[in-house]
Amino acid sequence: MSTPAFWDDQESAQKVISENNSLKGNVERMEKFHAEYEDLEAMIDLAQEEKDEDLFLESDKGVTAIKADLEKFELELLLSDPYDKNNAILELHPGAGGTESQDWAEMLYRMYTRWSEQHGYKVEVLDYLPGEEAGIKSVTILVKGYNAFGYLKAERGVHRLVRISPFDSSGRRHTSFSSVDVIPEMDDSVNIEIREVDLKIDTYRATGAGGQHINTTDSAVRITHIPTGVVVTSQAERSQIKNRAACMKVLLAKLYELERKKQEAELAALRGEHKEIGWGSQIRSYVFHPYSLVKDHRTGVEIGNVHAVMDGELDPFIDGFLRKQIETKRED
Repeated sequence: MSTPAFWDDQESAQKVISENNSLKGNVERMEKFHAEYEDLEAMIDLAQEEKDEDLFLESDKGVTAIKADLEKFELELLLSDPYDKNNAILELHPGAGGTESQDWAEMLYRMYTRWSEQHGYKVEVLDYLPGEEAGIKSVTILVKGYNAFGYLKAERGVHRLVRISPFDSSGRRHTSFSSVDVIPEMDDSVNIEIREVDLKIDTYRATGAGGQHINTTDSAVRITHIPTGVVVTSQAERSQIKNRAACMKVLLAKLYELERKKQEAELAALRGEHKEIGWGSQIRSYVFHPYSLVKDHRTGVEIGNVHAVMDGELDPFIDGFLRKQIETKRED
């Protein structure tokens, strides 16, 4: 970091700084845990010596708090898959149902934005297509920060909403679906060949819900990878060149994900395993009516305060999924 050439590649430098800060943070947290442990040990000794009930209660609370912090820290250290530390590209697509589902997709977009902000991650909108009446038809965001993909990969799948629709004058209950796809952002070191001849590149005028998404020139870019049919778009930047660069990053990540899934399918066939094929599976239900509950169907984790979840309180679900994933790997 002290060499003059370090800053020649700004993006690479920022990644090194982010990882360095994270490692420093880990050391500081370990030192903090050690100090807290020594303080608790001294408090327990004093409580036993003085037979002080209040000190016993205080030390019990301290043990509970440090245990929870240690479990969270342990989970962070266990994020060891090759791309867990990468930025995350998150896409939201509403299911059938028009305005109702599009509104649900926008609610999820807000939820993930809140969660990201609470964890110190930066969110960049790569593509945003608003709904005709309300909500969004699709949105692609880049969540930038250490371990962003490691955490957000827990959110891949179909999310189901049950509520009294604000768009139904009869006040009937509606069920809506939206898919969430999460892939790691890739750097140039990933060996995926993208030939120019395999690309169909279109430009068009950007559209959106507000000023930051609106443009008056044909700066938005759509790239189709002909061999796979993968389509990526970007309209966040006012420069066509920058939007094309953003598209290529997303395309690289998607092609890598396709290759990864292909390898997983081949391994599953060799093992004789059966995996459901589809655009996604329902991983979580958010019930606003007739009761308040968010339930993850993979882990059984439930939270009764649906409004807190919609404000970004996703950690219990992410924690439950990652711990289950780690247990499965150990069993294998």
